[in-house]
Amino acid sequence: VKIGYVDDTGCGISQKILSRLHKPEFLPPRRFKSQEALSRAIFDKEILVGILFDQDFEKDFRQGKKAQLNLLLDATAASQSFTTLGYLQNIVMDFSRPNFPVVIKSHKLFNQNADNHSFMALTEMLSVITLLIVILTAVVFVREKEEGTWDIMLLMPVNPKLIILAKSLSQVMIVMAGVLLALGFVIFGAFDTPMNGSFWAFMLLTFFYSFSSAGIGLFVAAVSKSTMQVAQLSIVIMMPLIFLSGAWTPIYAMHPVLQFLSLFSPLRYYIEGSESIFFRGTDLIDLWPYFGGVLLLGVLLYWYGFRKIGKLF
Repeated sequence: VKIGYVDDTGCGISQKILSRLHKPEFLPPRRFKSQEALSRAIFDKEILVGILFDQDFEKDFRQGKKAQLNLLLDATAASQSFTTLGYLQNIVMDFSRPNFPVVIKSHKLFNQNADNHSFMALTEMLSVITLLIVILTAVVFVREKEEGTWDIMLLMPVNPKLIILAKSLSQVMIVMAGVLLALGFVIFGAFDTPMNGSFWAFMLLTFFYSFSSAGIGLFVAAVSKSTMQVAQLSIVIMMPLIFLSGAWTPIYAMHPVLQFLSLFSPLRYYIEGSESIFFRGTDLIDLWPYFGGVLLLGVLLYWYGFRKIGKLF
């Protein structure tokens, strides 16, 4: 776990506590000059937990009073944050027992109620969006093969590029309509998930991301001969995409090789961007890393899938 801290005490007591945060559970704590810089690092997902030692910590500790230790937790990763909180509580209890009591006061950021259901619901919806676009885009072409109408489609007096674009775009629009229904009835309705950012920024990010998934769907359609093959190949492709997206395992907890590979998963940028919009209320101008990743990978994947299936015309 990546931890940062602000130490205004200038004493050795805080350093003794920090010295107990070591591998394998923790990376070396990173020092920040102010609480604002620490909060910004949590906002940007550079660290998961922030520790604040105020100026009275040393004095209260020496006088036998309750020395207060403030924690900032990124509650968008609820399970990891509160597991870390448990570790820190045990460390502080072991440290303070033979000396004087130290009290931990935690502050939950972005998720004050520590409710994990909203994050799980949003992540599952984003994964389902990916799977639906891949399958629908692939099936709309493979059904032509199964029904024996592929040759008829080739004889149509229409540019093949327009056929590919029209078929894939139609499936994207169907899924976009489904996204609106899922948001209304499930995310906002059943789970009462807050949206602190722009609704239109999320829809725009979803639209751009759809072309990444549509490109994968075009590739699946090019190599599949039946609907069953489409379903099987889609699942095989989806598993590494989801694993590398950080939906199941936080990116920082992965092996460095897997962290590098996650940069090539468009779902990673989509999930991180969507969570920033929903829970952090990130402004559109600050979402450019997620839009950039989605657009770059989307163009590459759609171009490759377009070329792959274009060879069949």
